[in-house]
Parts: sequence; C-alpha cells; structure tokens
Amino acid sequence: MYKYLVFFDLDSTLFDADSKVNDEVADALDQIRDNGGLPIIATGRTLYEIPDTIAKTKINTLVISNGAYGIQNGKKLFHDVIEPQTIDQLDEFAKENGNSITVLNQKGKGSSRHDDLLIKACDLVHAPIPPVVSKSYWYDNPIDMMFVTNTNLDDKYQEKFGDKLSFFRNSPFSIDIVAHNVSKATGIKQLIDAAGYQGIPTYAFGDGNNDIPMLDFVDHAVAMGNGKPNVKDHAEFVTTANTDSGIVNGLKHFNLI
Repeated sequence: MYKYLVFFDLDSTLFDADSKVNDEVADALDQIRDNGGLPIIATGRTLYEIPDTIAKTKINTLVISNGAYGIQNGKKLFHDVIEPQTIDQLDEFAKENGNSITVLNQKGKGSSRHDDLLIKACDLVHAPIPPVVSKSYWYDNPIDMMFVTNTNLDDKYQEKFGDKLSFFRNSPFSIDIVAHNVSKATGIKQLIDAAGYQGIPTYAFGDGNNDIPMLDFVDHAVAMGNGKPNVKDHAEFVTTANTDSGIVNGLKHFNLI
C-alpha cells in the first residue's frame, strides 16, 4: 500500500511556462515513487491533450476533465458526462451573449465557432484551436467538460445553469464547465473509493479556482506561489512559483522527497 498520495494540477503547477514538465519535476516524481508515494495528475485537461505529459511523468493514475473522468493504472474507473440537451441550451444561451462554447471528451474537442476569446484562451495554455463542429458532435460523443468564452458573465451563467452545471473561472477569457456537483474533489473521492486508497494521507498542489475543491478535500493543501490570491487562502502551505522549483520546494516542505 502507498504511504501517501500526491495530486498535481498541470497548468501553472506541474507544468512550466511552456506547458511542459521539466526534468527537475520529473525527477521529483520519481523520488515520490522511490519513497513509497503515488503521484497522481488532477487536471482540467483531457486525456488526448496530455500523452507527452503522461510519458514524461510516468503517471498512469489520473483525475481529468476537472474531476469528471478517473483512471487507475491506465484503466477507466468512472466517467461523469454532460447531457447533450443541456449542451444545446448552453449553446443557445452563449450565442445570445456573443460567446462560443467548446466541448471536450477524451478523444478530441470542438467549438461552436471561433472568436477572439477562444484564441486567447487556447494560447494561454499552449493548446491548439479546436475545429468548429455542429451540435451533432455532442450527440455522437460523450462530453465530460466544456468551456464558454467570456470575461465577466460568471453570475449570468451560474444563475441560468447552476442547477445543471458547475462553473470554474479558470482563465480571463473563459469559464470551465462540468456536470452539476462535479469537481476535482468529487473525482478524487471517487478514485480513492474505487481504488481502495482510503486512509492514505493525501496532498495536493494547485493554483487556480478549479483547484479549490481539491485543496479543501485533501489532508495537506499546497498552493503555488504564482497561484491566485483566493486560492492561497485554501492552502496549508504556499510554495514558490511553478517556474521557481515550486513543486520540489513544496514536496520538501512536507518531507515527501
């Protein structure tokens, strides 16, 4: 049995400024394993976006799509999908407000249209611009995560869809969306319960709003020095920035490496 579990967000946390895992971080993950711990990715990204990350980190247990999809040792454990009829409604509401939606699954993604905010949101995390798709895409493919472009309509979307969807402002240009009551915390709980990891000490590293449920759930929460101020309020320890050995320094603080 593992001595401890460590959950890592990717963007601006495990990733460097180029959205890559550097050698220092990869070595730290090996040290976790050598010390009897299990490193786990907990990200808003989908599986198809991170094959290079999985290869570099050698991590095969993941909570992805902001908690909607779980994998243990490379095998799917759970999957929380968004109903296509709800996506229809979100798409119409987004059009009324001049926004676009992007739908994601573990094999690909597509957008209702290309707009300036979509391009900025993708550039921010070094992701390719998704192709434009019709509504048949989310009827033909199980969708577990979305994002909608806007800069300041959080309350408007929450008021309209708060009983059907969960929203996390994770970019100045877009809001992440998952099924109602889904979060990294619910994904981690499902993983722990399904994998039999109950009773093992848990740690987590994060920087953004979508990390707050995870930081509140684990035993020991670490916020990155580059994290949002409100996220740091949920941390037991604030480490240095992701570009300044933040992962290594946080792991050393808790004597995990």
